[in-house]
Amino acid sequence: MAPDRRALHIRLRRLLTKAGAVLLGIALLIWTLLPVYNMLLIALDPEEGEVEFSGNLWPPEPSLESFRVVLTEDARYLEHFWRQLANSLYIGLSTMFLTVVIASLASFAVGRMRLGAGSLLTSVSLLTYAIPASFLIFPFHRIMHGYGLSNDPWAVIAAQVTFATPFAIWILRNYFLAIPHEMEESARIDGASPLRTVWSIILPQAWPGLFTAGIFTFTACWTEFLMALTFNSSNNFRTIPVGVALFGSQFTVPYGVIFAASVVAVVPIGILVFVFRRSVVSGLTAGAVKG
Repeated sequence: MAPDRRALHIRLRRLLTKAGAVLLGIALLIWTLLPVYNMLLIALDPEEGEVEFSGNLWPPEPSLESFRVVLTEDARYLEHFWRQLANSLYIGLSTMFLTVVIASLASFAVGRMRLGAGSLLTSVSLLTYAIPASFLIFPFHRIMHGYGLSNDPWAVIAAQVTFATPFAIWILRNYFLAIPHEMEESARIDGASPLRTVWSIILPQAWPGLFTAGIFTFTACWTEFLMALTFNSSNNFRTIPVGVALFGSQFTVPYGVIFAASVVAVVPIGILVFVFRRSVVSGLTAGAVKG
């Protein structure tokens, strides 16, 4: 093949590869945003979901009435909506903080203290995700009841920390492995304790990994349903996913209000992920490259 034809062939192949990647990205974006669009469509429909089956891509007369009902708690089943949102925020932030603290200390021990089975321990801990949460819900419920945590937000927090920590350890271990040991030795010569070394030297270097682990943990807690439903039956401690699922009554299902509340619940986590998307992606890819 002539050099010009070969260069043309390579250029054409790159162009087709890029075009295919763009088309695939667009398809995945549409597939991902379709449920959110469907929620917004029904939430703005004054006919309580009829527009979904009419063939219209947008309600002929969109209404914000469902959002008004949700934001003002103007319904019997909405009287605890803002409290449920606050419960989700409290559980998410508490779980995120505890997970990052425990995972950072464990990752330091596994990645920096030259444990012979460190890599094996990290990999084995990921087997937690091979067991469906529904299989573990009854043992967890029995344990929480035994410790007096029934109907307590800390039951959900403890269970979520248990499931989130292995993934956080896996992310952070690569960062700790990549930090030069000379930095620790210099701190040790200067008289710094191991805890001081971790706080002042190690953690600032692993900040992208800490941030990524925290964002993933908070997102998982914000959308968690099964454990929040099982451990907390009181209205005072219910989270927003559980509260939305229990809207309505035996005879009526307010689809517009349900989807309006779902949109309100999705907005904070959507903004969080969108604003910090570059940091999350760089945290995951940097950790993978360093490992």
